[in-house]
Amino acid sequence: MTTFVLVPGGWRGGWYFSGLADRLRTAGHRALAITPTGVGDRAHLNAADVNLDTHIDDVLAVLATEEVSDAVVVGHSYGGMVITGAADRAPSGVVRRLVYCDAYVPEDGQSCWDLTSDAYRSVFLDGAAADGYTVQPRPGSDPRVTAHPLASFLQRIRLDGAGLREVTTRDYVYLSGWDGTPFTAVRDRLSHDPAWRVHTLHSGHDVCRDAPREFLEILLLGEEP
Repeated sequence: MTTFVLVPGGWRGGWYFSGLADRLRTAGHRALAITPTGVGDRAHLNAADVNLDTHIDDVLAVLATEEVSDAVVVGHSYGGMVITGAADRAPSGVVRRLVYCDAYVPEDGQSCWDLTSDAYRSVFLDGAAADGYTVQPRPGSDPRVTAHPLASFLQRIRLDGAGLREVTTRDYVYLSGWDGTPFTAVRDRLSHDPAWRVHTLHSGHDVCRDAPREFLEILLLGEEP
């Protein structure tokens, strides 16, 4: 049995992965869906000082309290920033595999702001115009999404590489079915890196809505119940 730790992208809580978590459990695995501080059912904790480090600490706290080891940690979109930091800071033996789904893959000193497109930088700034620290979701979004802490998009990640060196398997899932994706260059770069397994799904950015079965198949590659 594998423990899957699921980290959502911006504006979304653990609810985003509820269906996927159920499917993983049906397949004989353990699934823990993270709700980062300040979003979802923890939206009441949003504040100007909630940042990327806060969200990394959220994941590390779950790993510790749930006594997780040998885990597969999955990040969607902004969640790629979070899982990178969590894997790097986790104790030895806790994280075995990382799966980035249409996600940012930062190096030391990079932020989501640095890695995203001009269009998404505008989304961040325009969305935070009301109070300066919470990025409101775009009109027409899923009604469950909530404002997201601006500082988490702006803070640069700090990595020393210790925990990341223990990760034995890295997957990148590129979702090709939407316009304006900032992830094409990431897919192209990692496709030439033998340390990565790169997959392409013809899906919009909302993979749990558009390609849930195909995404599940990728997660289960090599994982025995």
